[in-house]
Amino acid sequence: MELSLIKTLMNKDFYDDHKGAKCPDRLFSKEVRKIKSTIDKAMLQYDRTVTSDEIQALFMSSNPSLTTAQKQAYESTFLTLKKETELGKDIAQEVLSKLFQQIVGEDIANIGFNYVNGTQSTLEPLRNILDSYGEDFIPNLNIDWEDLSIENLIKSNDLETRWSFNIPSLVHQLEGVNAGHLIEVGARPNTGKTSFHASLIASPTGFAHQGARCVVLCNEEKAVRVGARYLTAAVGMDMHQIRDKPTEAQELWKKVEKNVSIKDATSKDMNWVESICKAYKPDVLVLDMGDKFALTQGFARQDEALKANAIHARQIGKAYNCAVFYMSQLNAEAEGKVLLNQSMMEGSRTGKAAEADVMILIAKNPPIEGQDAEDSVRHLNVVKNKVTGWHGKIICDLDYKLARYQA
Repeated sequence: MELSLIKTLMNKDFYDDHKGAKCPDRLFSKEVRKIKSTIDKAMLQYDRTVTSDEIQALFMSSNPSLTTAQKQAYESTFLTLKKETELGKDIAQEVLSKLFQQIVGEDIANIGFNYVNGTQSTLEPLRNILDSYGEDFIPNLNIDWEDLSIENLIKSNDLETRWSFNIPSLVHQLEGVNAGHLIEVGARPNTGKTSFHASLIASPTGFAHQGARCVVLCNEEKAVRVGARYLTAAVGMDMHQIRDKPTEAQELWKKVEKNVSIKDATSKDMNWVESICKAYKPDVLVLDMGDKFALTQGFARQDEALKANAIHARQIGKAYNCAVFYMSQLNAEAEGKVLLNQSMMEGSRTGKAAEADVMILIAKNPPIEGQDAEDSVRHLNVVKNKVTGWHGKIICDLDYKLARYQA
């Protein structure tokens, strides 16, 4: 193997990529090291690919004091070398990587042995190894780089918004979402967060109508109450009307029901969420509420736990090819305000917001003195948008009896 590697090092391009500390003489046996040294000198002097015959000639002329037995031994080695096949660059790099890692590992192990025996009392030798080899450690990687052809980029961009929003004023600016997207939706209590995802999924032309397999995991309201919102959004009737016209409602509901699954997830964590995605492979996943899936043990602050939770949600979306809707509360600063921003996310600094591809914060008009009924107007603040880049406020109307957002 080492002679095949030596022959590969005679190729200038490969040699230039792996010369110096990346390929120390210690990788080779004592006899072969001298041949490696001749290759180093030849590359420095002639700056080109060399042949086995050329290296043999240089070696013999540079070592006139070799005994007859030594000359015969090296002539035999060179004869074998000429018969060797040059390794492919990818294989040669992997071989070098493993040999190099073994050498560094041996050096570190020897230092560790000295620490155990008490013959070494400082970290300086270990630091010297890191300084010497840190930049030259060859990773064992074989990266499949992204296809950056125009055709592929155009195709990928067309797929960026596979699942279209069904709110006309929103779709005009944001179009939709796709697998791997993390969409964070925030609002104050009693603003219409659950109705928002019910409307996007179940109301006419929503994700479920588009054929998306939608899984809703709720840990705040009871699953049946969330299901009732999906039912009214789908059939366009309130619960009283549905009781009066069950057959008509059933016909409309079955178009959505086959693509929607709802489960109570109280006390569950994000690992459980991942197992659901692995088993049921949703196209759209709704976490209502996302923060309540977070594990707080092992974190010094709440915002660190929420950041880790959002990172896990994003990883789930990418690993299992689903768009993740992460529902969240807004803090008291957002109360009574129409214009909202990322800093108003409950319990988070910037960590949770940093993970989002899209962030939509929902506001309602502040109450007016003497007003009998709550204003149905809702303001969708798009405060983060990696999909189309547009940011701003969209005005729509919430029909709370039907759980439908309409332009």
